[in-house]
Amino acid sequence: MSAAATPGLLRRRISIERPADADDGAGGVTRGFAPLATVAASLEPLSAEEAAAGRALGLNRLWRATIRGRGDLTGGHRVAWRGHVFDVLSVRPLDADGRFEELLCEETGA
Repeated sequence: MSAAATPGLLRRRISIERPADADDGAGGVTRGFAPLATVAASLEPLSAEEAAAGRALGLNRLWRATIRGRGDLTGGHRVAWRGHVFDVLSVRPLDADGRFEELLCEETGA
């Protein structure tokens, strides 16, 4: 388990949002997001090497959020912190017990 996954380092409060589609009145839907939870997290930009690998895939401004394990998050959720918005690209457990999860996120707005 990485050092970022220790409970003492979960110092930020982030908001997790779930996808919420709304009927657009014309037979389609408008993608939106609804609040799901506010949790303690560590939040850090990826290292230069990891960021370079992400840019090779067309991704920019990649961040890693570590939270206590929930088991209900997937790519497609969203994270908000201090006016910044991050799309969750993937979620993976950091230990065999599922105590912590790592969210790979791309910053999409401020």
